[in-house]
Amino acid sequence: MTQAKSGDTVRIHYTGTLDDGSTFDSSAGRDPLEFKLGSGQVIPGFDKGVDGMSVGEKKTIHIPADEAYGQKDDRAVQAIPRENIPDDIPLEVGIQLQMQSPTGQVMPVTVTEVTETEVTLDANHPLAGKDLTFELELVSVGCGDESCGCGS
Repeated sequence: MTQAKSGDTVRIHYTGTLDDGSTFDSSAGRDPLEFKLGSGQVIPGFDKGVDGMSVGEKKTIHIPADEAYGQKDDRAVQAIPRENIPDDIPLEVGIQLQMQSPTGQVMPVTVTEVTETEVTLDANHPLAGKDLTFELELVSVGCGDESCGCGS
């Protein structure tokens, strides 16, 4: 039976949950996730969990925050004067906005607090600082070279 290894193109069904059991993402009702194993396209713990799986195999993996989206970085949370945000932008806790860094890079931020004078924005990934659990099912493995005939 074919086992997934670094460099292979894999297709996998997954459901990701948090410690409280809530689902944060799933491929249910969609095509399987396709990525090149070991290429950095997915979080490190996901890559490690899929490595060595056989086609048709199902398993549960637990990924600590350090192998997922990392720990929360307090430096990525910033309070800015409310007057610096255009009036047409809705300011509600939980809403996601896009900001532009001084270098021109666009980055998503989440509004975490709104007062009369300030708006607090968090540029951490929403799953930063969280341990993740995934239910996995490996659907297919290919080498990623369409000319070889292996079906990838």
